Amino acid sequence: MRIAIVNDKPAAVELLREIIGSTPHSIAWIAHDGDDAVARCATDQPDLIFMDMAITGINGVEVTKAIATSATPCSVLLVTESLVESAAMVFEVMGAGALDVVETPKTAADGAELLAKLRRIEKLLGLKTAQPISTASVGRPAAKINLLAIGSSTGGPNAVAEVVKSLSADFPASVVVIQHMDEAFAGGFAEWLSTQTAMKVKVARNGDQLQHGTIYVAATNNHLICDAIGRLKYTEQHQEIVYRPSVDVFFNSLDRYWKDNLLAVLLTGMGRDGAEGLLRLRKKGVYTIAQDQATCAVYGMPRAAAEIGAAETVQPLDNISRIIKQQIKNL
Repeated sequence: MRIAIVNDKPAAVELLREIIGSTPHSIAWIAHDGDDAVARCATDQPDLIFMDMAITGINGVEVTKAIATSATPCSVLLVTESLVESAAMVFEVMGAGALDVVETPKTAADGAELLAKLRRIEKLLGLKTAQPISTASVGRPAAKINLLAIGSSTGGPNAVAEVVKSLSADFPASVVVIQHMDEAFAGGFAEWLSTQTAMKVKVARNGDQLQHGTIYVAATNNHLICDAIGRLKYTEQHQEIVYRPSVDVFFNSLDRYWKDNLLAVLLTGMGRDGAEGLLRLRKKGVYTIAQDQATCAVYGMPRAAAEIGAAETVQPLDNISRIIKQQIKNL
């Protein structure tokens, strides 16, 4: 994998060079400001960019947006300092299309977390698209929707916010959000999301009983599931799954245990996580929605769902909330 570094701090650049040098990967190029990064990406597209958030010229948010919407988009890992203090900007960068975020190591010996993220991204970028699976059209829920389940990854924070921003405080369903995100930032994501919607937002805890009008955000590196009596729980099983937390694991638990009515949505993201789980839900009669290509930061997960017939409808992001409310009204 060819990795580019976008960072204007010489010490950080040398440290990242050293860490990359300890791997089988190579350095594509180094840019010290945002404008140079965008220009270099257009002429020499790397496989991955280590992006600093606060750089000279246009910042990491704008650079990520520019690259994601260019003719030569590529994957971005946010590698930056002071993540907790800059949580709002972190979510902006992830919403703009960054795959993940990690704090810049202090020394090469502290690079274990960065290398772990790199290995995970390498697996994501190496995933193969499965062949389409045919499935018969099935019916829709016939009674009240009690749960709205949303899965998302790259570009997900902004997409989730767009979906829930118009849902009222008395929305007649619970909402569970499975967003690929390190547990260090899940709490901050929940706090930020609460500023985007009238609904109550909280991180999901072991044993939570779902309540209408509340959004529950998966908040650990273990997978979130729904158990046989409708409670949320975290599981250490499925360690082989690279996505953390996994949308498929949660959707599959709903397929197995959820007895009331359900609506499932799969938003922007790289890879295939959530597609198979969405298919299982559709086959049991759940109304399923996938985001369309034009409005996705990365058309990976929704595309996989569309290819195997898991989505009853594929819609632009700004239409999904309307459909959700319409489905509830029609019950």
